[in-house]
Amino acid sequence: MSAKILLVGAGKMGAALLKGWLDTGISCADIAAVEPHEPTRIGAARRGIGVSVAPDALGLGYQPDVVVFAVKPQSMDAVVPAYAAYKRKGVVFLSIAAGKPISYFETKLGRDAAIVRAMPNTPAAVGRGFSVLTANRNVDVAGQGRAAELLAAVGEVAWVQDEALMDAVTATSGSGPAYVFYLIECLAKAGAVAGLPADLALRLARSTIAGAGELARLDPAPAAELRRNVTSPGGTTEAALKILMGEGGLETLMIRVVAAAADRSRELARG
Repeated sequence: MSAKILLVGAGKMGAALLKGWLDTGISCADIAAVEPHEPTRIGAARRGIGVSVAPDALGLGYQPDVVVFAVKPQSMDAVVPAYAAYKRKGVVFLSIAAGKPISYFETKLGRDAAIVRAMPNTPAAVGRGFSVLTANRNVDVAGQGRAAELLAAVGEVAWVQDEALMDAVTATSGSGPAYVFYLIECLAKAGAVAGLPADLALRLARSTIAGAGELARLDPAPAAELRRNVTSPGGTTEAALKILMGEGGLETLMIRVVAAAADRSRELARG
């Protein structure tokens, strides 16, 4: 990518993006960051990029091609307006903040700003994330390509035209890793209750879920078929699935879980 990237916020997700960009060959010289938190700023600087404490320290002549907002949603009001100065033709503002709609950034940056809203998830830290993007009418094909390329550095990418779908994306994928981590906790606890040493139960839970996920990624068969492949008639797995797939079971629970997260995403968008 022959573009100057300004990363606003070098915390966990910002650091994951930065690592992905450098690993895919983007030059340190093409990346600048703004990070007020000193330990985080020092960590980003160790990667060889220029890191400033505030945007006014970047210099009068600095002109990025993409501004990536990787700060927490509750910090946006204090952060975003300072970057309106970088608005010009061809500049894309890319936000990865949950619950902040495109209209929010248009209010802060101007209705003529080119804005991409994205929802990545935390597996981006190991290059296995999934990001869904949507853009306003001001983002041209080149701008869409730049935004997609930046997020493809940390995993898969997909686009949606209807921004309203981003609430369901957030609830399914953005929050999804937490559901999986909690499943590991629950499976480990259940194994311990069944009599396993707690450390062994945790190792089994982590490895089983990670391994099953990798199998699902690599095997093109539908998840239902993979499930049936493990389920012998009259066997132990079938006994367990009768509970998981019964009335009020996991499917019903997950529908409620995703709906609750999507509702909260909509609430955040309304401020």
